[in-house]
Amino acid sequence: MSEPDKHEPDPAIPPLDTIDDSQRVPPPRRPAPPRPQPIKAADVPPGAIAAFGVVALVALLLILKWGIPKGIDWYHDQDWAWFTQWTATVADPVHAYLSAHTVGLPLTATSAFVIWQGVGIVSLVLSWITGAVGARLTWTAHGACSVFMVWDAAPAAGRPVAAALAVLAWTIGSLFALRGLSLRPLIHLHNHNHPAR
Repeated sequence: MSEPDKHEPDPAIPPLDTIDDSQRVPPPRRPAPPRPQPIKAADVPPGAIAAFGVVALVALLLILKWGIPKGIDWYHDQDWAWFTQWTATVADPVHAYLSAHTVGLPLTATSAFVIWQGVGIVSLVLSWITGAVGARLTWTAHGACSVFMVWDAAPAAGRPVAAALAVLAWTIGSLFALRGLSLRPLIHLHNHNHPAR
């Protein structure tokens, strides 16, 4: 039979005392700053609303008269060939892949291409607006399938560039589709302090 432990605690270490929950003092709360009073119609000078309306009307007329035509002229003067080339670099191999792999199916390649575009647009919009997990997973699968189709159907010499441009297009869309997604783990701490009975 073993002897009981005769080790005494060191007297320099005080014993731990627990404080009952009812005796705990919460930290003092700082008072909230006073809220500003709402602006009432009587507080606004009589001519301020009319002056603001006149300035807004003049600004609107200036935008309609000179701003919009200048913007349209700028748009027409730009060379948008880079955008159409980028779109063709991604979309043409996808259409070629779907054409090669829908042979014998009741679905035509054009219908499959339209479905591919529709699923991409709908999943992008739904995941951007709602942030739903299903829409985000669909967007991710659509992007992965698109890059695979571009890699498979692009000409061998330009395959890496075409796939990289497809990845870039998908990541630009992912800025909106995966907005707010965090890879940090979400930790919930629950402190269940029940009063002693």
